Amino acid sequence: QVQLVESGGGLVQAGGSLRLSCAASVSISNFNFNAMGWYRRAPGKQRELVAVVTNGGSANYADSVKGRFTISRDNAKNTVYLQMNSLNTDDTAVYYCYTLSGVYTSWGQGTQVTVSS
Repeated sequence: QVQLVESGGGLVQAGGSLRLSCAASVSISNFNFNAMGWYRRAPGKQRELVAVVTNGGSANYADSVKGRFTISRDNAKNTVYLQMNSLNTDDTAVYYCYTLSGVYTSWGQGTQVTVSS
């Protein structure tokens, strides 16, 4: 079981930036992850896949965050990041880190991001 710990959430004004971090309990360079990424769930809305990076290094983003968010990974720190720029109130949500390895999905506990107008 992979343990994931997110950090970096908080309150920010519209137009601001935040960087979320997701620290894994295993070596992300050695563990056979198919993908790592971020989901979010806003109040009253369905869960949305925000960004994902595959084992091959390809990154994909939800249309709503393209050009504003960037997913990256630091294998030496076993950490995946989500850089969020030009935040708006629609980005307010709990953000969850996840990993996919075969049929197994692991989740972090979530970190709250609140964007004020």
